[in-house]
Amino acid sequence: MLSAITASLVPEARGGPFVFWDGLEDACAQAEQLGFDGLEIFPPSSAALAMPAVGELLARHGLRAAAVGTGGGWVTRRLTLTHSDANVRREARDFVRAMIDAAGQLGAPVIIGSMQGRWEGDVTRDQALGWLGEALVELAAHASRHGVPVLLEPLNRYETNLCRSLGETAAWLRTLPADNIRLLADLFHLSIEESDLAQAIHAAGPLLGHVHFADSNRLAVGLGHTNMAPIIAALRATGYTGYLSAEILPLPDPASAARQTMQSFRQWVPRS
Repeated sequence: MLSAITASLVPEARGGPFVFWDGLEDACAQAEQLGFDGLEIFPPSSAALAMPAVGELLARHGLRAAAVGTGGGWVTRRLTLTHSDANVRREARDFVRAMIDAAGQLGAPVIIGSMQGRWEGDVTRDQALGWLGEALVELAAHASRHGVPVLLEPLNRYETNLCRSLGETAAWLRTLPADNIRLLADLFHLSIEESDLAQAIHAAGPLLGHVHFADSNRLAVGLGHTNMAPIIAALRATGYTGYLSAEILPLPDPASAARQTMQSFRQWVPRS
């Protein structure tokens, strides 16, 4: 398994669960110094990932792009793939598609978390899931041109009422006519929604494509009460070899959060 740390480029999201906030140059320098394998980037739009500058910056620091978040579309424009307005849904797809093109040039998948939206008002759950499924199939086909998957992230009940359970979401994904949609297991969200985190990971099985490495309180692993032993065992049992990426609150400060993350990563994923 590989280590990654998060960097946000969205000023409106300041205070959210991302470690670095002072630009990609600063994030890359600190990530390299601590020995991370990759950087997960949360940009406001695809323009923020302009190539070749971002790719060259990552390479200069010996890093890879672990994943790219699309939630900037929700934070800055309130776009979702399940909005009641068809025009907004279309804008949301266009936003994610452009992000796929930018992330694909970096060899990175995009994450659909908050952009999944929720069902409410005149929109039923089945209708919202239908719209989400259609969007995922279309976007996954687009991502396949870059050789990367689309990552769907189940969230906790306070952030969505659509995809919350890892196992149930995995079962639903298996009904869709697309073969490159993967699940993102965020250990913070799972600690709220799942009775057994290891069991949830087993339920996702080979559909698991990315992990957010966070403790129960959304701080760095080791600062909460999540029992990591069965989780790591479950990841190994499913053959997971992807990133453990720290999408966490930058507390008590970004540098400390990053150091604690790397300390925990080395504890649970020791390298020879």
